[in-house]
Amino acid sequence: MRKPLTDQVALVTGSTRGIGRSIAEGLLQAEARVVICGRREADVSRAVAEMSGRGRVTGRACDVSRYEEVVELFRFIEQELGRLDVLVNNAGVGLFQPVDQIEPREWRRVVETNLSGVFYCTREAVPLMRRGGGGFIINIGSLAGKNAMAGGAAYNASKFGLIGLSEASMLDLRYDNIRVSCVMPGSVATEFGGAGRGQQEWKIDPRDIAETVLDLLSLPPRTLASRVEIRPTRPPRR
Repeated sequence: MRKPLTDQVALVTGSTRGIGRSIAEGLLQAEARVVICGRREADVSRAVAEMSGRGRVTGRACDVSRYEEVVELFRFIEQELGRLDVLVNNAGVGLFQPVDQIEPREWRRVVETNLSGVFYCTREAVPLMRRGGGGFIINIGSLAGKNAMAGGAAYNASKFGLIGLSEASMLDLRYDNIRVSCVMPGSVATEFGGAGRGQQEWKIDPRDIAETVLDLLSLPPRTLASRVEIRPTRPPRR
């Protein structure tokens, strides 16, 4: 049985919709205080208003690919909430084109969001977690971090790199009582995939990813699942 996360402070990046939104809602149901963020202030305000009936939720606009915005986000958390116990690095963008057709600016957008953004948030989270006695960092990766695909040069590179960043961070931080896990979903039924509703019924529900995050947070302090792979049970046969 899971223990409630009463009064623990959790930040979920990219949480105005999709997987991040489901994770944020799951954390609220577990009694955590939750900070959501997204690139657009209007999206953040709308999401906070939709979730505010539960209380304990606040938000701030932040593009995690911009280090100066990440610094301001964590300054806001420290000033408003005084601590950080859980960081879920979920913000991400996708781009699927042959390697010779990717514009350099698009390459930078993918890598700087999916990989550098996780580094920036982790770097700023660690001092807060250390002062609080520890914490948990959960990076939302992808099975594309171990399985290359045609047209996936930018996305694959960012997610392969995220696995390396996650595992190195885990080794760096484990003796500070900060655990690091990487959750690697396959196809999830969100707008990210761009498919219509009827094409998504076989996919993982975003709420299943939220359940996985909550399961990780419920593990005893002596135990760490450093990498979790999640797949649809019955994908279409090829």
